[in-house]
Amino acid sequence: MTDAAYKKIVVAVDGSATSDLALTEAIRVAGPGDAEVLALYVVDNGQILFDAGYYDPTPVLQALADSGERALAKAAQRLAAQGVRHQTRLVRQQTVAGDIAGSVNEVVSDWGADLIVIGTHGRRGVRRLVLGSVAESVLRQASVPVLLVRGKAMEA
Repeated sequence: MTDAAYKKIVVAVDGSATSDLALTEAIRVAGPGDAEVLALYVVDNGQILFDAGYYDPTPVLQALADSGERALAKAAQRLAAQGVRHQTRLVRQQTVAGDIAGSVNEVVSDWGADLIVIGTHGRRGVRRLVLGSVAESVLRQASVPVLLVRGKAMEA
């Protein structure tokens, strides 16, 4: 029996330096208590669903999924190197197109996680308004604690 504060941790990865920092924190939190970590990548299909006449989005979706597979493989390699029990999951299709935060929280609930670790890019001003914040949306919808890991701040 383990005395870990958290037993099942979901860490959102996207291949960025900020998600690498989040993975480092997930490893740190999981390590002492032998928790299991689920590295999660959600394909952002909301950006390609626009009205531009007929086009086949399949190659773009496949490229995004391939990028996700690479990010998950890298995360799995780091988790294994640290001796952390882990799984990976790629979500190709969100329940609501473009709702990455909703998909993260759905996986958290389905998997029975008790902590979410996610990086925040530190956008401010106009960039934050235009690009939004997946981390903020995850936090607002979460039913479990969320550990936000701050990346390098970016100016507007």
